[in-house]
Amino acid sequence: MESNWRKSSYSSDQGGDCVEIAEGVIAIAVRDSKNPAGPILTLDPAAFSAFTTWAATTAE
Repeated sequence: MESNWRKSSYSSDQGGDCVEIAEGVIAIAVRDSKNPAGPILTLDPAAFSAFTTWAATTAE
């Protein structure tokens, strides 16, 4: 999996609940920025797009 992890521009450097993503050729990996050695969720681009759309429309 690609190792160029990045956080959203909406994330701050103050800690808190952040995720990082790494875009690969056929999948997008998602991990907890507070636990980079922890589990990684791998999604195909269509599933990642559906997830981000859902998250954007249901965020409080």
